Amino acid sequence: MIPFSILDLSPIAEGGTAARSFQNTLDLARHGERWGYRRFWMAEHHGMPGIASAATSILIAHVAAGTSSIRVGAGGIMLPNHSPLMIAEQFGTLESLYPGRIDLGLGRAPGSDQATARALRRNLASDPEEFPRDVVELMDFMSDEPRQTVMAVPGKGLNVPIWILGSSLFGAQLAAALGLPYAFASHFAPQQMMHAIQLYRAGFKPSARLDRPYVMLGFNVFAADTDDEAQFLATSWQQSFVNLRSGRPSRLPPPVRGYLEQLGPQARELIEHVLSCSAIGSAETVAGRLKEFLAATGADELMITSNIFDHAARLRSYEITAQVRDAL
Repeated sequence: MIPFSILDLSPIAEGGTAARSFQNTLDLARHGERWGYRRFWMAEHHGMPGIASAATSILIAHVAAGTSSIRVGAGGIMLPNHSPLMIAEQFGTLESLYPGRIDLGLGRAPGSDQATARALRRNLASDPEEFPRDVVELMDFMSDEPRQTVMAVPGKGLNVPIWILGSSLFGAQLAAALGLPYAFASHFAPQQMMHAIQLYRAGFKPSARLDRPYVMLGFNVFAADTDDEAQFLATSWQQSFVNLRSGRPSRLPPPVRGYLEQLGPQARELIEHVLSCSAIGSAETVAGRLKEFLAATGADELMITSNIFDHAARLRSYEITAQVRDAL
C-alpha cells in the first residue's frame, strides 16, 4: 500500500482566527494519525491572510507534542529566508524533543511576495548557487562529523531526514545530485511534474541518506459522501486561489454553489489547469482518480492537501481518502 501523508497550511477561514486554525491543525493531525497517514507536514508562507503556518518550526512542535507516532515536518522551510545554522538548531531541537519523528523539507522560493520577502531578508540579492550551497551546509551542520568549525547545538549528529521540494526542474536536479528524496508541488504547480520526475529518477545518485529515488507528489482531494457535495466544498479553495492570482489574497471563504459557472473563461482555465492533480467527489470518484494518477506517475508517496472551509467536512474528506487508500 502506497503511503499517504497530509499537507496542512493551517488555513484561516473567514470569521476565524489563527488560534482556531492551530486548534484545527492539531485536531487534524490526531485524526490523521489514527487513520494511518504517514506524515503531517506544514509549509512556510508569509503575509498571506488565509495561511497561519508562517512560524513553521513552532507549529511543528505544537503538533508533535499533541501526537505520538505520526511523522511531523516542514513541507517546507524556505531556506533563503534563514541561515542554515538557525534551521539546523531549530530542527535539532525538534528532533531532540521528538526523536525519530521529524522531517525537514527545503524549498528555495520565498513563500511570499517580493515586499514580504524583503521584510524577511532585508536583501533580495541572491546567487543561483546559494540554495544548493545552503542545503549542503545545513546537512553538514547536522552530520556526525561536521567540516565546519561552528557547531549546531542541538543539531550535530542528529541527521534529520532532509527532502528537496520543488515546482520546477531545478529541485529535481538538486535532489538527484545530492541523493535526497524529492517532493514535487503538483497540487498547485503541475505543469512540469512529469518532466521533473523523469529528470530526478534518471539523474539520481545514491547517497548515505537514500539508496534509490523516492518521489512524493502533492495531490488535492476534496472528498464527500456525494460528488455534488464535494464539488461544492472545493469552491472555497477555488475562490481562494483565484483571489490570490488576482492580487487579492484572502482568508478561506465559505463555499458557493455554482462558483465555476460564475467565472470568466480565463479564470476557469486557470482553475482547471491547477486542479489537474486533484480528485473531487465521492469515495468511488476519488478512488478512480487516484488510481489514474498513481499509474501515470509511479509516485512512491502522496502528500494529500484538502483546503475545505468547514473543519468537520475537511476531516471527513481525509477520512474518506484514508478509506480509499486502504482499498487501492
